[in-house]
Amino acid sequence: MRIGVDLGGTKIEAIALNSDGEALLRRRIPTPRGDYEGTLRAITGLVQGIEEELGRRGSLGVGLPGALSPASGLVKNANSTWLIGRPFDRDLAQALARPVRLANDADCFALSEAVDGAGTGAEIVFGVILGTGVGGGIVVRQRPLRGPNAIAGEWGHNPLPWPRDEERPGPACYCGQRGCIETFLSGPGLTRDHAEGPGESGKDLTAETIVARAAAGDGPARAALDRYEDRLARALAHVINILDPDIVVLGGGLSNIAGLSQTLPARLSAHVFSDRVDTRIARARHGDSGGVRGAAWLWPPALVP
Repeated sequence: MRIGVDLGGTKIEAIALNSDGEALLRRRIPTPRGDYEGTLRAITGLVQGIEEELGRRGSLGVGLPGALSPASGLVKNANSTWLIGRPFDRDLAQALARPVRLANDADCFALSEAVDGAGTGAEIVFGVILGTGVGGGIVVRQRPLRGPNAIAGEWGHNPLPWPRDEERPGPACYCGQRGCIETFLSGPGLTRDHAEGPGESGKDLTAETIVARAAAGDGPARAALDRYEDRLARALAHVINILDPDIVVLGGGLSNIAGLSQTLPARLSAHVFSDRVDTRIARARHGDSGGVRGAAWLWPPALVP
């Protein structure tokens, strides 16, 4: 049995999977925000409760919005800031008396889709998170690619490729740069672009509202989505030119834009360095469950105790 935990900023979700990937049990609790020891206790309690209910012990993988620094072994780049600088995997392993595998939540999402999701059977899968932030994960032959800096797949903090004059220098990003892909393709990025777009009066509408208005025929909303799709195609073409994945799997709230996976392929050909583009674009099969399922799959079958 594999147990996966998805540690988010507002909730912690846990799942138990059998060897076929079937969900045996799922639990969700609020995250003890700002409380490191409380977070450890919450996850420990979730795992122990699942094992008591199912009557067996499982391997444990955890996904979080950050990474372990290869230099220090401590958590870095986490928006759950109370984890930063802590030996989270070691503390959790000690609390539960077993080895723990830890990975970035976008890597877990990509792994889930590579193992038994939209990318099943693909050699190279690039998983995309389009939500409050923009992230990505790379899976090669059903193994997450981490890299020596533990940042493989972090496409959101590269500059938007082939920028147009009106896109320069780009919005300021929290990372300290300007014009990052995340500032254009995140939910807040779409809100900002719509408010600043032609014909609008500075309205700060949510991404969901903009998408709904576009579907209803609203001109400014449709124009904002057209700019969004064009920028997404340019950003993904850059990834395809470097990585050449078999499939790009779209996840996160903005992946639910109707028809997005169907319209993107035609836009890619203008920027991909090839006579044709064979990389598939697909929506995630497991939706919001990708992260927690991928955390469970951090333990391949041969390694499950």
